[in-house]
Amino acid sequence: MADPRVLLVVHHTTSPALQTLLEAVLEGTNADGIEGVEVRVRPALVASPVDVLEANGFVLGTPANIGYLSGAMKHFFDGIYYPTLTAKPGAPYGLYVHGNNSTEGAIRAAESITKGMGWERVHAPVTVVGGADKAATEACWDLGATVAASLMG
Repeated sequence: MADPRVLLVVHHTTSPALQTLLEAVLEGTNADGIEGVEVRVRPALVASPVDVLEANGFVLGTPANIGYLSGAMKHFFDGIYYPTLTAKPGAPYGLYVHGNNSTEGAIRAAESITKGMGWERVHAPVTVVGGADKAATEACWDLGATVAASLMG
């Protein structure tokens, strides 16, 4: 049997809404028909270059703080950028961002960094403003399922 493909979920979960979104993503990664994918979950402040090097795909979850990525997600990118810069070209990824008003700056920053690393977005960013309602959790479920499924083929 082939080694499982590894999906690394890196998150900065600072509120009940973000916890709900993370749980929806993780449920999506276990959707019917997804096989051979091992999901590893790491808080952004402890995820390391080794975690990235061992992964085949990524889901990133962050709050939008003051119109930008959370400090923890920026810390993650700062720590892994050069050690893994050319290691994962074409790796599939997805992103979810929660904010109380604007999420555009956080999305723009994450997409700029992942583009520089050569990662390939396989799902449109999920942006949630305010509470984590049914539409938001369904979108995050779909995000998790899509990224996990992209590792199967």
